[in-house]
Amino acid sequence: MNAASDGSGTPGRPGRAPAASLPTATGGTGGTSGTDRLARRVRALAVARSARATAAGLPDAPPAPYWRPGEQTLRLLTVATVAALAALVTGHAWLLAPAAFAAVLLALAAPGRSRPTRLSAESTVRLQRCFEGEAVAVHVTVQHDGRIGPPEPVVTLGPGVTLDALTVTPTGVDLVLHAASWGRRHLGVVDLDVPDARGLTRRTVRTDLGTVDVFPVPDAARLTPIPVRLPERIGEHTTAHEGTGIEVVGVRPHVPGERQRRIHWPSTTRRDAVQINQFAAERAADAVVLLDTLADYIDATTGLRSLDETLRAATGLTRAYLRRHDRIGLVAVGGRLRLLTASTGDRQFYRIVESVLEVRQDRPPRGPLPTLPLAALPGHALVYAFTPLADQRILDVLGRVRERGNPLVVVEIPVGEPAARPDDETDALALRLWRAEREAMRATLRGRGIPVVRHTPGESLDLALGPLLRRRIVGAAR
Repeated sequence: MNAASDGSGTPGRPGRAPAASLPTATGGTGGTSGTDRLARRVRALAVARSARATAAGLPDAPPAPYWRPGEQTLRLLTVATVAALAALVTGHAWLLAPAAFAAVLLALAAPGRSRPTRLSAESTVRLQRCFEGEAVAVHVTVQHDGRIGPPEPVVTLGPGVTLDALTVTPTGVDLVLHAASWGRRHLGVVDLDVPDARGLTRRTVRTDLGTVDVFPVPDAARLTPIPVRLPERIGEHTTAHEGTGIEVVGVRPHVPGERQRRIHWPSTTRRDAVQINQFAAERAADAVVLLDTLADYIDATTGLRSLDETLRAATGLTRAYLRRHDRIGLVAVGGRLRLLTASTGDRQFYRIVESVLEVRQDRPPRGPLPTLPLAALPGHALVYAFTPLADQRILDVLGRVRERGNPLVVVEIPVGEPAARPDDETDALALRLWRAEREAMRATLRGRGIPVVRHTPGESLDLALGPLLRRRIVGAAR
């Protein structure tokens, strides 16, 4: 039976292979020009070198800060050396002619003062924040004080980053990258092999592309279930109490001092007495998203990761509540405890995502989890726990939240079921035990009065939250 757990949180999904073709330009006769063929050949070589460098991993040692002989220099030196040795061995003086010819070419092509004395590379990333799958354009230029030839780039990509396009320019290289999954991604490094103007010597300069914050694409969600008790703050959730909302819940006799615009004229005409509209009070809700980041499980069938789907669902719910002008906060359990106080506004969405971008690098402790500061949770705030229900320790955390009195909803992310071979009885038995353990955890939560809903990745989160709208969620009595 193949285990589907990746507790170390190694980021990255299989990305798209970098394309190795360039659009061809046609000349006056309709054929491809020699310049375009050369550009395509240079680009294909650069892509091939970059693929090998990425497979080897990010380099540790910096490149040598010295000029070295180029391939053309080595070829001319080889010709001169072989010709001179052949003349000495055979005694034929005419063999010195190729050696003299190669030496003259080296002397004529010597860089002299035109070779740069200061050489460096600088990268510019046009997007520091993006969503999953969005293209990130990077421009790398060579800074120099002399004359150089076209650089030859070698791109070493960071984990989870793929190369979409590469264009070599006379003074640098243009890249188009993308990250398939969320996180704080290191784009990688670029080594530029820069020759002098005549190609006799060359030097390698390196630039670090830095990091970008890749945000998850939130799941589609519009429903915002609310608890029975709401804070006494004006919001958009209708309550059973009379107030200054916009939803009419009844009429009552007029009281001196009431506004005339609130008169309900049909009832006033029928009863021959002034009747006033009654409106339901509208309140704001406080919600807290509790993320289970104890491990990152990989589904053996679909290849989905539980941590990816957990954060996508949580961000979808966060955006739905923020659109209703509610306050929402965050608690991430697993590895380093992360806590973000509840707030409202569009900026809160990005604060929540940025606070958990590095959870992949966390090492979840094997022992008891850190004590959850329950006093930091807003009173009577509705807590949504997003979890794959794969670690028994999350039950202790949910139990403490329930005992505090906060209304609690568990959103199960059913990702990470191990694969079992159909002809293997041991695998089949292990899978049954795994499913039985998940069902036992659900039964334990429901026995404590905690509703458990299942959100299938790829579906709208509203399908899971819809049943919660039939009744308002009540917290435990303290």
